[in-house]
Amino acid sequence: MSAPSDTQRMEKIVSLCKRRGFVFQSSEIYGGLNGAWDYGPLGVELKRNLKNYWWQVTVHERDDVVGMDGSILTHPAVLRASGHVEGFSDPMIDCRTCKAHLRADQLVEKKGVKQCPNCGGKDLTAPRQFNLMFETHVGAATDESSIAYLRPETAQSIFVQFKNILEVSRKKLPFGIAQIGKAFRNEINPRNFTFRSREFEQMELEYFCRPEQGMELLEYWKEERLKFYENIGIPRSKLHVLTVPDEERAFYSKGTYDIEYDFPFGRQELEGIAYRTDYDLSQHQKASGKSLEYFDEEMKQRFVPHVVEPSAGVDRTVLALICEAYSEDQAPDEKGKMETRIVLRFHPRVAPVKCGVFPLLKNNPQLVAKAKEVVALLRPHMTVFYDESGAIGRRYRRQDEIGTPFGITVDFETLGEKDSALRDTVTLRDRDSMKQERVAIKDLPAIFRERLA
Repeated sequence: MSAPSDTQRMEKIVSLCKRRGFVFQSSEIYGGLNGAWDYGPLGVELKRNLKNYWWQVTVHERDDVVGMDGSILTHPAVLRASGHVEGFSDPMIDCRTCKAHLRADQLVEKKGVKQCPNCGGKDLTAPRQFNLMFETHVGAATDESSIAYLRPETAQSIFVQFKNILEVSRKKLPFGIAQIGKAFRNEINPRNFTFRSREFEQMELEYFCRPEQGMELLEYWKEERLKFYENIGIPRSKLHVLTVPDEERAFYSKGTYDIEYDFPFGRQELEGIAYRTDYDLSQHQKASGKSLEYFDEEMKQRFVPHVVEPSAGVDRTVLALICEAYSEDQAPDEKGKMETRIVLRFHPRVAPVKCGVFPLLKNNPQLVAKAKEVVALLRPHMTVFYDESGAIGRRYRRQDEIGTPFGITVDFETLGEKDSALRDTVTLRDRDSMKQERVAIKDLPAIFRERLA
């Protein structure tokens, strides 16, 4: 069953993203570029934390995965061999009433009649294939000999570099090659904020194996990927594994799972996990005339490896993190009156800012100096935000709204004015519970190492 949509909640999230510097529309001052987005100061930190954690658990914490970073510009022969030049397209339909360009699967059906989802019009063109790749030219000439493409996925650069990486890494099957990078698809109708864009980023792993290992590894990676989302704050209850039916899978796939999330605009795909068999390497071996076989020394066999591919969208996962984190509750203001508090409940490991540091009064040089000492102590270990303006409650609210999990207040007790035993201690506040505790400044790095893990 598909999750119900919540338009009002999504509108609040989009507004917050712009207001607090997570996401802006690209080229907004010129009217915007549809399907392209720019990440602001907070958005880029959230995105980087997500990618760093994916790289940590996928590459650094494993002995069987290495990384690479392939070129965005792609030789047309690569995409001809992979089938993208001939087959990477969507059926497009125009609504003659409102002039909208639509993917065929966006049409709604009422009483057996296909209609435009925008205006309800029934005057539609026949479907025609629309190639989704961006074409460009390399060099001074602009003829067929200079054609190249902006890559529509990161996978192909992994496949064409398979033999080089195998030789330099000296890995044995099964092993993987990971990559995080931009991809480009000329979407007919970008929609749902950053969910479907023309420029996006992928976190992709190609895990090579013997043919008999393929189905088992498909199940293994499905579970690994579900654990990953739970470890960044997306609960299993909001994740759904769709087994893609035979008629909807790519012809070369022996099994595909989609991991879906309940966005405010409905249940949508976050990641695909596919057992692609030996299709890609075989295609490139055939087209290039270069051997992409693997020699198994123990079995004394040569064969083209099979591959399991977990492929996640960075931008979609960032959006899921924001949607999952967005919350409203009631909290007292400075006078004790209850008010609505907007809070982003990010998991600490992905939160853009880990800690806010506040001197109780900005016009007290001793408090300000001590607060800046705390900032200097913590900054080598995490992203810290220093704020001295406004009432302390307002400062807490500002940090709650951007998802900062911890706040530190430097007050007169820090200076030892009320109790010498409390000298060089601060108030540490938790974002979610709003509870406060007194801790020694020297213990802060160790406390955060534990709580941010």
